[in-house]
Amino acid sequence: MKSLFTQVRSYERSVQLLMVNQFTINLGFYMLMPYLAAHLSGTLGLAGWLVGLVLGVRNFSQQGMFLVGGTLADRFGYKPLIIAGCVLRTVGFATLGLVDSLPALLAASAATGLAGALFNPAVRAYLAADAGERRVEAFALFNIFYQAGILLGPLVGMVLTGINFRVTCLVAAAVFAVLSVVQIRALPPRRGDNTKDAQGGTGRAGVLAQWREVVANRPFLLFSVAMIGSYVLSFQVYLALPLEVRRLGGDGESGTVAVALLFAVSGLSTILGQTKVTAWCKARMEPGRALAWGLLSMGVAFAPLLLATAVPVPDGGVGRWLLAAVPPALSALLLALGTMIAYPFEMDTIVRLSGNRLVATHYGLYNTICGVGITLGNLLTGAALDAARAAGMSALPWLALLALGLSCAVALYGLHRTGRLAPVRTPDEARPVSA
Repeated sequence: MKSLFTQVRSYERSVQLLMVNQFTINLGFYMLMPYLAAHLSGTLGLAGWLVGLVLGVRNFSQQGMFLVGGTLADRFGYKPLIIAGCVLRTVGFATLGLVDSLPALLAASAATGLAGALFNPAVRAYLAADAGERRVEAFALFNIFYQAGILLGPLVGMVLTGINFRVTCLVAAAVFAVLSVVQIRALPPRRGDNTKDAQGGTGRAGVLAQWREVVANRPFLLFSVAMIGSYVLSFQVYLALPLEVRRLGGDGESGTVAVALLFAVSGLSTILGQTKVTAWCKARMEPGRALAWGLLSMGVAFAPLLLATAVPVPDGGVGRWLLAAVPPALSALLLALGTMIAYPFEMDTIVRLSGNRLVATHYGLYNTICGVGITLGNLLTGAALDAARAAGMSALPWLALLALGLSCAVALYGLHRTGRLAPVRTPDEARPVSA
């Protein structure tokens, strides 16, 4: 832990603040969101489809607006978008705890999603800019703070929700309010290096030209599509793995402990191992190879579950609990390892493929592409789980996810071997040097 803080202190103050900000953002978000559905269906008595609508609006407003958030960050600077996102989430979370009418709940849910679309691309572009040549190491540290917030948030939320869900909402809103004030006072202004843009061109034509430039970046689009699998696979910690634990371990206390073990393994392994894994990979392989190995690890993560399908399911007792807990926990550990390998190089590759231009816009489009992929991937995974149960083919979902990881690893290695993941040369770099 001492080494971690030493590494963090070696960066500029802005980078340190962005890492702490991300921990706080995830702390506030995850202390509330895991308990929102129960509040909507239980306390407010909404029908299941209305609960799905409220949650879906939040997801759609975030995934659908990432490109807009990134574009605005590149045009007006990173700091205003980070602050605007935090202020908007303050309002959204407070509203979720204070209202009970459907229109107000939908508006609050949309606000919380839009907030994420505003600050996420800006934070990553700001971090990449100020970390400079140490981007890979900075994103490794960033992922530790990110995972720490995810790990601690639900625990704080569980305590607060035990008092009252309104208290949870107001505390989460207060966290974002304090974060907004801190960033207004302490975060230096920062703009991206978009020197080709017309400085005063903030109109519609300028935005469309900006988007055309990013969409025309074919290596970036190919990379984005190839990386969709990493997000689909890593999301299974929240979808397929808990469902498998519940299927075998039941909904009682033992099942709850096994599910909690998944998140503990995933979060703690990242906190303890991320910087070591990144340093090892950077010393031994190029970014493209590291990305391919990361996706391969994430695909292989489903091998323990695949092997477990060949084991007869005990009727109960310790044996059944071990079967419900151990293979999913091993899968969660391997998924975390794959993410540790890939994530810092993934974030760095986006910057390199952008040529250090319109970085936030590239991050925004990347998040949108991967967000759509997650939605489709989760629908297919859910369908595969249902089909497997109906047909008595419990290995089917794990085979499909294993194949997805292998396919994406091969695609990334192909992009690496053909030079499509090499840094984009700017016009100045391409211009011959005069004698």
